[in-house]
Amino acid sequence: MRSGSPRLYGVYLGGLLGPFGAGVVVAMLPELAASYGTSPAGAASSLTVYLVPFAAIMLVSGTLGERWGVVRTLRFAYAAYAATALLALVAPWFWLFLTARGLQGAANAFITPLLLAQLAAVTPRDRLGRALGLFAAMQALGHTTAPLVGGLAAELSWPWAFAGIAVTALALAAAPLPADPAAGERVDWRSVVRPSVVPGVLVLVGWGCLSGLSFLVAFRLEDVFELSSGPRGLALTVFGAAGFLTARLSGAYADRFGPVAALATGLLGGGAVVAVLGLAGSLPVLVAAWAAGGVVAQLISVGTNTLVITRAGAARNGAISVVQALRFLGMACSPLAFTGLYHADPRLAFLVPAAVLVAATPILVRAR
Repeated sequence: MRSGSPRLYGVYLGGLLGPFGAGVVVAMLPELAASYGTSPAGAASSLTVYLVPFAAIMLVSGTLGERWGVVRTLRFAYAAYAATALLALVAPWFWLFLTARGLQGAANAFITPLLLAQLAAVTPRDRLGRALGLFAAMQALGHTTAPLVGGLAAELSWPWAFAGIAVTALALAAAPLPADPAAGERVDWRSVVRPSVVPGVLVLVGWGCLSGLSFLVAFRLEDVFELSSGPRGLALTVFGAAGFLTARLSGAYADRFGPVAALATGLLGGGAVVAVLGLAGSLPVLVAAWAAGGVVAQLISVGTNTLVITRAGAARNGAISVVQALRFLGMACSPLAFTGLYHADPRLAFLVPAAVLVAATPILVRAR
């Protein structure tokens, strides 16, 4: 099935919805805190309560979705995503708003991995990298536009952002989707985990030591270059923008040279980028390095997804969901791992993850 098929529009647009819904609160945290009478730190927990169930449930959502029917599960998950967005819109108490955000994350756990599995099922092997690259581009677009749209909505009234999310999710629930692939043999947990071990470890490292460092880049933009929140946010968006613009090229690279080469290039390039971020004494150099980080992050993403899909066979759905869970676990662990290092020595907080990215490459080569 071609990437321009109407039945794939729902797949690609669904890839945008999850990252957008997760990050839409970032720019409206002061307004959330004021609305509910909580602290900024309390408002920031609305991002954590989305990501934790999202990552945890993805460990099993792919396998469960395959047993329940992929299309049926996706439509139910979209409807649940819309319902939880509406609950967040009208929630009169902060605890109920946080509950709605947690349920949103749980619903998205059944969207992202199953969309990837659907895309893999209908895409010819020689074009799989390009298709996954386009999906990654839509995810990058969701990451990039979420703070902007959330900030604009907060200028008027922040609940409007959740109204838009609910309408989009309902439209996707009714959109055409590729039919479920032919039923195959039921897979056990070991057949799900086995092909996802190496890709999962590498994507955990890649996302934790590269994409998860946005908070450190924000610290550096403030501490070294004294940027206020507006310019800081603009500088941070170059990561997602560069990833969006180059994701299909990353997919073509994976198709031409193989997923192992794409993943290795991303890890080594990521090590170089993170080192430059820690040592840069010029604002243009730092911003350019962060943009380059968005490019190599797509190589890691596309290479990992292609590798696990081609290795997993009948266990594809479950293996994808495990790898995606580890990806977001890496992002969640990054602040815990590197904040203390930053306060001890800002350069060390970047050089350590840079070294980890480079050291991970031999694991990939050996596993090959």
